[in-house]
Amino acid sequence: MSTENKNQTVNMEITEERDYTVPLKDVKKAPTGKRSNKAIRILREFIARHMKTDSVIINPEVNERIWMKGIEKPPRKIKVKALKDKEGVVEVVLAEE
Repeated sequence: MSTENKNQTVNMEITEERDYTVPLKDVKKAPTGKRSNKAIRILREFIARHMKTDSVIINPEVNERIWMKGIEKPPRKIKVKALKDKEGVVEVVLAEE
């Protein structure tokens, strides 16, 4: 994580923090040329539903992990940490393994 991203996360006043393993298996139903885009959409909807908010910010590291093998082969699942601040904005970062 770059220092800029760390500073953004540190400056947030975190009210809630949860770890999730997000299943991305439904991505395989999409055409091959749209799978990673669909994976990002599924991740955003999953976090919004479980954290009960509409504003979701996906960290660039999570985006890079999904796009690592290209547009046609996103991962089947991904482990993330959701950090919610007091304004209801949720930031999604990779979980430490």
